[in-house]
Amino acid sequence: MSMTKRFLLLLASLLASPALPAQPGMAQATPDPGFAGCLATLQAAAARQGISADRFAALTVGLQPDPGVLPLLDAQPEFTTPIWDYLAALVDTQRVEDGQAMLARHRALLDRLSSEYGVDPATIVAVWGVESDYGRVFGKRPLLQSLATLSCAGRRQPFFRSELLALLKLIDQGDLRAEGLTGSWAGAFGHTQFMPSTYARIAVDGDGDGRRDLVASIPDALASTANYLKRAGWRSGEPWGIEVRVPAGFNPAKAGRTQRRPLADWRALGVTTLQGNAITPAGVAADARAALLLPAGNKGPALLVFRNYDAIYSYNAAESYALAIATLADLLRGGDGLATAWPTDDPGLGRYERRQLQSLLVARGHAIGQVDGMIGTASRRAIQAEQQRLGWARADGRAGRRILQALQADPVPAAASTRFTLPSNHQQLARSPAVRSTSTVQQIQGVTSGQFQGLDAWLVETPQATAAISVFGGQLLSYVPRGGQDVMWLSPRRADLPTPIRGGSPVCWPYFGRQGQGNDVPSHGFVRTLPWELKQARKLVDGNIELTLAPPVLDNLALRLQMVVTVGATLQQQLITENTGTVPATITQALHNYFRVGDAGRVDVDGVDGLEYLDKYENYAQSRRQQGPWNLRDPRDPGRSDRIYTGAGGRYVLRDPVLKRRITLETQGSRALVAWNPGAEAAAGMADVGDGWRDYVCLEAANAGPDVVTIPAGGRHMLQQTLSVQPL
Repeated sequence: MSMTKRFLLLLASLLASPALPAQPGMAQATPDPGFAGCLATLQAAAARQGISADRFAALTVGLQPDPGVLPLLDAQPEFTTPIWDYLAALVDTQRVEDGQAMLARHRALLDRLSSEYGVDPATIVAVWGVESDYGRVFGKRPLLQSLATLSCAGRRQPFFRSELLALLKLIDQGDLRAEGLTGSWAGAFGHTQFMPSTYARIAVDGDGDGRRDLVASIPDALASTANYLKRAGWRSGEPWGIEVRVPAGFNPAKAGRTQRRPLADWRALGVTTLQGNAITPAGVAADARAALLLPAGNKGPALLVFRNYDAIYSYNAAESYALAIATLADLLRGGDGLATAWPTDDPGLGRYERRQLQSLLVARGHAIGQVDGMIGTASRRAIQAEQQRLGWARADGRAGRRILQALQADPVPAAASTRFTLPSNHQQLARSPAVRSTSTVQQIQGVTSGQFQGLDAWLVETPQATAAISVFGGQLLSYVPRGGQDVMWLSPRRADLPTPIRGGSPVCWPYFGRQGQGNDVPSHGFVRTLPWELKQARKLVDGNIELTLAPPVLDNLALRLQMVVTVGATLQQQLITENTGTVPATITQALHNYFRVGDAGRVDVDGVDGLEYLDKYENYAQSRRQQGPWNLRDPRDPGRSDRIYTGAGGRYVLRDPVLKRRITLETQGSRALVAWNPGAEAAAGMADVGDGWRDYVCLEAANAGPDVVTIPAGGRHMLQQTLSVQPL
């Protein structure tokens, strides 16, 4: 059997088997000889391009195929999604508002690029917005793994082999770093999603640092996009196209991007402006040639497009994609968008509307998970149930405007309650002695029971880091990467137990603050003042140590919580909630991180730009939009902060110029981030803070505010955070 056939059989078996998530400490999959043989062939090709065998081996060591990319070859949304849904998702109100903010923020850069390359700022920003949502969505698949897989299996192998070799060369010559390099399933990456070969040919150094870095440098990415469009034939001052009207009975066979005719011919065929006038578009030569697009047939919008449309189209050869860029650019310039309606009674929804729809589903008791605007299987099933309840002949689960309007007009039942009552055994447990690891837990090297700053704790030591976790509250007290300083702040003025510990990372569960609660329960949940138990300790194959901990079982609460903490070069915490009851349960929660900083007034936090937030100082009365990084120098609320960021993306970077480090917080199972520091005035009245407010910033991985989680009976939800530290 050939190596290619063996590799294809391996991929087929992986695709046919249930997907199992990798577990910490799980052994690597057995290397496939077919894939290894393919890599050997690729190594020879790389050598011919000047990449040494040792360098190739270092970049591909441990590489395994990813069978998940193969089905995506034939499922690209540009070709499988109705155009009205495609444009609704990509050219929505949020993307327009964010794009206008980017135009303002990067005005000087964009003006320079427009002057140098002849491409207008709105078009450059529109490409950025559609490709990566202005740098928020780069793609999560490891690039080398995706391209190696596609180079060795599936159709178009020669194309993907050339892309893989181009990527290896970019890494080898220093433009890119291999570590953590991710992108789309097909290998596009960076702010404006260049393929590696395009990167090699087109990318330019836009910030003057001597490197072409489209991942970390916005100037490089936007300059490279402008350069791409210029080289694709962009004509300065000419529109991409105009919306027109075609006469009744127009022959659609005359339409199509490649069927270009002089403007006079289109006038002779009866094509006019929307107002019925002769077509004489501004900025277009009288003898220009144009093509007519009818993306939804004669009954939908008709568009006469010029040379600049082709330049956009060349970026990603799909009509729906090019129209998304073009129409978004028009809206960023202040235009009104397409005037002609799409021929459908159920247009698609943007992100704001999808979140509204999900909120209506949650209010009706459907367990869809997070209200995040991402329509998954649970949301579609809930929509289908509502369609059936409404008596629709076709219950297809479609998330369109029709079901949104139907639920908005339908009386909303009482909202699902997030209110808890105090468990009957809570007070007894809160007064009980601290619980230490029991004899049933295997003792392992690197984990001891001891004290940390006077608190009973489990102490963890690995080759890469140390950590301390309090028995009281199961609270992370300390995390110190090897050779570094403590990531966490712990108040030197903390009160005696059972007063909650100020600092570290308290566990707020099963509710955050008093969200949805009365005054008969403690603030921030039931478990932060209870003694926790160590259930399991394991040393993983990479030298990391994993602890599984849990609070005691609480009466009258059909929820169970356990926390898995993995200590190594990064620290990972997982809060896993299981609903053991017979009805859905709704929770909020948080890992309330107190990060140690040199001066809270000088730090910045990236990853929140463009997000909406609710401000406690305004009683969460209205949603506002963040502009730029978070810091305590915000003129709206200087010197203090208590915000819940909603629709958050899950990756935040705290930059500390005093301690000269970056703390990266990455979250999963969360679409909210809480940013809190009381500031000097409020801290003066807090006995365990005082002037210590300058020494910390709280960034909390959370399900809070509108990010309420409904867990179905028998279901689970996991909130995960990963902390890492790098020099600034």
